Amino acid sequence: MKRVPAFFCACLLACHPGFAQASLSTLPVALQRPTADEVRKSMGIPSQGDLRGQQDAVGFASTPNQMAKVWERAALPPAPEALGPMPPPGVAGLICPHDDYLYAGRVYRRLIPLVKARTVVLVGVFHKYRRFGAKNALVFDPYRVWRSPDGEIPVSGLREDLLKRIPAMDVLQDAAMQDSEHSVEAIAYWLKHQDPSVEIVPILLPSASFERFQELASHLGRALAESMRARGWTLGRDLAIVISSDGIHYGEDFKYTPHGSGGVQAYTEAVERDRQLLKGPLAGSVTPAKARAFYEAVVNPQDPDQYRMPWCGRFSIPFGLLLLDETARSLGRPAPVGHPVAFGTSISSPQIQVRDLGLGVTAEANLYHFVSYPGVAYTLGGP
Repeated sequence: MKRVPAFFCACLLACHPGFAQASLSTLPVALQRPTADEVRKSMGIPSQGDLRGQQDAVGFASTPNQMAKVWERAALPPAPEALGPMPPPGVAGLICPHDDYLYAGRVYRRLIPLVKARTVVLVGVFHKYRRFGAKNALVFDPYRVWRSPDGEIPVSGLREDLLKRIPAMDVLQDAAMQDSEHSVEAIAYWLKHQDPSVEIVPILLPSASFERFQELASHLGRALAESMRARGWTLGRDLAIVISSDGIHYGEDFKYTPHGSGGVQAYTEAVERDRQLLKGPLAGSVTPAKARAFYEAVVNPQDPDQYRMPWCGRFSIPFGLLLLDETARSLGRPAPVGHPVAFGTSISSPQIQVRDLGLGVTAEANLYHFVSYPGVAYTLGGP
């Protein structure tokens, strides 16, 4: 739920620059893609050299004290809604929100301790893909490290191995695209605070058909399995796949009001629809059919650029589930199993007290303008 109403929550307008391995689609003259310098002017802490900076220094922590206090305060009551029992730590994957910490912090805090792997493939939302003309490819970064409140987060050498193993046409490696996006850094900082040795492989997902996502996930999943075998890694113990997504964005400025302009009834009905998705296609054994069911619930499959329901993860979730499934199967493991474990919204709980730390909000929240926060953990081999 970022930057509203200036761009109606970057999640709805769909926008970052660097080194491209695959060609970008042609943009009209009036919509030339932003340059790296232009993108970095909008960053809270600009990238420099081989260090990726920080896009959002308002809603996310940027100092060690801020991150420590957010971590501590996010664990205080009230807890987010529990949709089911928590699996033990060491999960193969997660769906985790990426909104401002004072809104979504309790859900982050519930989910992140389930990740014990040192290396995390972060499947991010690419909100502004339209401004860059990006589609049908995986957007990697070219950085050596990412800054965080708690110090540098190394980009795993796994990235270079994967880039050698997947078709060049599957890849955009672009600094500016990654610089303009907040959906990966939001989660990476919690992972770093929990485990100072964590390494990441950030990937953004622009628009594509479901069939193209299947292709991309098949190529990357097989490559990931090959790289893990070469390293003697196990899914869940050594590597996890974390998918970034906020849920429904409701309100007139989000251009989504099927239950009325807002109020208690609209809120209740919209939130219940999200619970149905969490307990339906996002729960139980991961299958391509379930990934497709979610995809078709949130986008028009004939025109993926059109929302049916404004979830930020309309592309990251279907791809991420397909990637989890392909990686597990390529490793000879059982299908991953989804456990909806946490759920909240921007108005379901009191805001976490972080304003005294210098943190704030990038958008207000009320019954006429709210966002939900899904939390799903994925394990291997049964419930």
